[in-house]
Amino acid sequence: MRPFITLFCSLFALPAVAADLRVGFAAVNVTPKLEGKIVYVAGFGHNRKATGVADPLYSRAIVLTDGTTKVAIASVDVVGFFYENTLNVRKQLKGFDQIVVTSTHNHEGPDTLGLWGATAVTSGIDRAYLTQLEAGIVESIKAADAALKPVTARIGTKAAPELLHDGRQPIIKHDELVAVSFTDVATNKIAGVLVQWNCHPETLGDKNTRLSADYVGYTVDEIAKKHGCPVVYLTGTVGGLMTSLHVKITDEKGVELKEGSIEKTERFGRLVGRVTLAALDNSQPVELTPIRAKRADLFLPCDNKMYVLGHQVGVLKRDAYLWSGDPTKAAPLTGDATKQRICMRTEIGWLGLGQLEIALIPGEIYPELVLGKVPDPAPQGADFPDAAIEPAIYKQLSGPHRMIVGLANDELGYILPKRQWDEKAPYTFGSKSAPYGEINSLGPETGPLICEAFRRLVRPDVSDKKP
Repeated sequence: MRPFITLFCSLFALPAVAADLRVGFAAVNVTPKLEGKIVYVAGFGHNRKATGVADPLYSRAIVLTDGTTKVAIASVDVVGFFYENTLNVRKQLKGFDQIVVTSTHNHEGPDTLGLWGATAVTSGIDRAYLTQLEAGIVESIKAADAALKPVTARIGTKAAPELLHDGRQPIIKHDELVAVSFTDVATNKIAGVLVQWNCHPETLGDKNTRLSADYVGYTVDEIAKKHGCPVVYLTGTVGGLMTSLHVKITDEKGVELKEGSIEKTERFGRLVGRVTLAALDNSQPVELTPIRAKRADLFLPCDNKMYVLGHQVGVLKRDAYLWSGDPTKAAPLTGDATKQRICMRTEIGWLGLGQLEIALIPGEIYPELVLGKVPDPAPQGADFPDAAIEPAIYKQLSGPHRMIVGLANDELGYILPKRQWDEKAPYTFGSKSAPYGEINSLGPETGPLICEAFRRLVRPDVSDKKP
């Protein structure tokens, strides 16, 4: 039997003269058809049935190559995409050193995870649509690959704390937007833009029943109007909980827009687009070659009783394994999952694009774990106050530029610092009830195991576990 952990590396020494960068973009409409079927809308409660389409959903792809290594990133306007589905996509594509499939974590699109059906014990997935979605992702990557052209690149960042609400104490926002523009060498025109921002696309709220990409579609449109080019939007750090809800947004005349309205959603998206344009206005040249890629399989224990039950009744359809105590290996699951400690197989990854390093994290990671801001001492009332502080994701990245892609190749739910885990009373920060986050997490070991696995992947020469 082959090892359960596989490390894929494409490492090359820096050449004296950087290799030429070629990039391609493409977008494919992946909006489900509503005629003759029920489409359950994901992200909030159960039995929210779609009644129409407000704006289309897309799989937006970018392919980059330095002539030796080729990588693809596809971002889809859905709530999440499981690891098994990512593997299905990869099987249909050849010639890539790394393929990343990520989701915007859209709360106004179809259920692609099974958790938002008619009831808590019925799946909301339309299997035919999931097959269509996989095909759309493959098509977008193939089209981007066919559109490759020589480019130069620029990178810019801009903080926008005013466009984020932090839904859980301690208040720590990951408010840095990262934007990369690619200029066609032949025409000297912008060939495409890559933007990464850290916010839940849920501005339309839980009462909306029309399918939409939420604010993301308007962000893409705002950038595309300015530069006349394709745009790929990537979701980054959204745990903890980074959201557009409760953010006060006013129109051009200063009138506050109603929460959950299409007007607020459009305005918010265009404001994010304008932040992107401002970042690009102050951008600097960046070398994105050579291209390097690493990824590693990882097994994580599932201690969430509702997830285990969901797996048992067929709501949570993904492979489960028997937890061995070692995140690098696991045995096939046999027997009743509710009487054993099960685990899920996932993947962490890293892309080195010349001077830009990209962390690939398979879920909704908290800003504390990315930025190195885990509380010390732990909040009073936390369940594991003496837990070690996890190695911060960004502290493992040594290059001059960095980016994070959340929900990369999988959606595991929330990834918390262990010392902030808080299921048992008394609750932290004087709360009378348990905070949100733990109910949509595999368990308290998820954060420590993912952060340590990422450190080992990116910095295997560092033996200590200090943050």
